[in-house]
Amino acid sequence: MVLARSRGVDLLSGRGLDGALAGCAAVVDVTSTRAQRRTPAVRFFSATAANLTTAAAGAGVGHLVLLSIVGVDRVGLGYYVGKRRQEEIVSGGPLPWTVLRTTQFHEFAGQVLDRSIGPVAVVPRMLCQPVAAVEVAARLAELATGAPVGHATPLAGPQRLQLTDMARDVLQTRRQRRLVVPVGLPGAAGHAVASGALLADRNADVGRQTFAEHLGAAGS
Repeated sequence: MVLARSRGVDLLSGRGLDGALAGCAAVVDVTSTRAQRRTPAVRFFSATAANLTTAAAGAGVGHLVLLSIVGVDRVGLGYYVGKRRQEEIVSGGPLPWTVLRTTQFHEFAGQVLDRSIGPVAVVPRMLCQPVAAVEVAARLAELATGAPVGHATPLAGPQRLQLTDMARDVLQTRRQRRLVVPVGLPGAAGHAVASGALLADRNADVGRQTFAEHLGAAGS
């Protein structure tokens, strides 16, 4: 069962949740928002997490698995503050829970490029450790079918890369001619992401697919 507005379920309002969760043993929460500012991001994640945990508890769900982000507790960007609030609601809620923090997906660089229109692409200076989405999905499925563990071992990609370099590689794969302009994000959050706050520590599990392998598969 997929919970989405296209299926008649709205996590933001809670509409359709009760019926959709009937008979579910576990729920995997991978909700996201395009909001990057703190207030709308916190509002979104607070509402969706509260609605989901309340409805899941009422339906007798035995395990809630949440996808989160490596470094979410080290970066003060608005989206990350919202994700921290989401984690707090899940961990403090009525359901047995598991939180899996992962690094950015391989698709992240392309998504950043797509936010910028025209011949110039403004890309933040950011150290990343990109991981394959399919490997994350497999880990989420494994966790959902097991016992709740609280904070699971984080999952990261096999390489540490600069986001601007990743963006240039994506443009080359797409055969697009655009100028990548590196910019530093302001304040402490900008310094944090530029200096490695989004990188996993040595205790994380490491995925197998490299960023170059991902681009090769995407371009074939």
